[in-house]
Parts: sequence; C-alpha cells; structure tokens
Amino acid sequence: MHTMRPVALACFTLLVVACAKKEQAATDSSAAAAAAAAAAPPPAPALSLADFAGKWQMSAIPLAGKDTTPTKYVLTATADTSGWVIDFPSGVKVPVQITVSGDSLLFKTQPYASQRRKNVKVSTEGSFKLQGGKLTGMTTAHYQTAKADSVLQLRAEGTKMP
Repeated sequence: MHTMRPVALACFTLLVVACAKKEQAATDSSAAAAAAAAAAPPPAPALSLADFAGKWQMSAIPLAGKDTTPTKYVLTATADTSGWVIDFPSGVKVPVQITVSGDSLLFKTQPYASQRRKNVKVSTEGSFKLQGGKLTGMTTAHYQTAKADSVLQLRAEGTKMP
C-alpha cells in the first residue's frame, strides 16, 4: 500500500504538469493572434457613390490588336444609382446601370449605337476603381452582329473635370 502512494502522486503530478502546458500554449497562441490582429492594417473605408459624383473625362483603349485609337466620352456620375450617363462627342447619350462591390464600381449599359463600329449596336460592362484621383478600369464591349458575338476588351481611364 505504501508503494501505491508515490506512484499515484507521480501520476497526479504528471497530469497537472501536462494540463498546465496546454493551458499556457492556448494562452500564448491567443495572445499571438490578438497581437497579429492589432498589427493588421485597418480595413479600407467603404466605397460610396458620392466618391464618384461629378463629370469624368474618359478614354478607353483596346487591349489587343493594331487599333489603339481611344474612344473618348464624358461619364456623368451622381451620388446615387440614378442619373449616370455616358455622353459621347457624337451626341449619343447612354444611361448606365451601376452597383458598388467592395472597392469597385460595376457598370453595365443597354445596347446603343457603337462609336467604334459603324451601323453596329454594342452593350458594355465592366468595373472602375478610384486610384490616385483617377477612375481606372476595364470595359468589355459586346457587339451585336449576325455572326457570333464579337467582343472587345478596353482599358479605361478618366480624370475628374472641374
């Protein structure tokens, strides 16, 4: 009976030491996670349509092919989802449907008379971001033809007009 006490005491001691190490490790990893979260940069402020409000002088240039002629237009932006319009130098005005997604502005138009291809209807869609005071993004133009859908990718950039 006397030999059982030291064995039981040794087992109990091992159990206490093992549990204490696990608790310390859990505390250490929690502290490390909290420190990492505190060191992370704060999230970017939410993008607002008011950030885009105004008139933007835009230029869209094809990404591929020999044609590097820019399509120029003025984008009129409002602080809400109504009233957004693309105004081409030819006088064609195109309403724009917009939504905000994260740090990007997504846009889409209904078919209108193409400014790049004569007698062809086109609809466009894409996204813009505000970067360094400029509006930058990508546009995909979908041309309506008798054959398969014809698509053109363009890089767009604009500066806010005074």
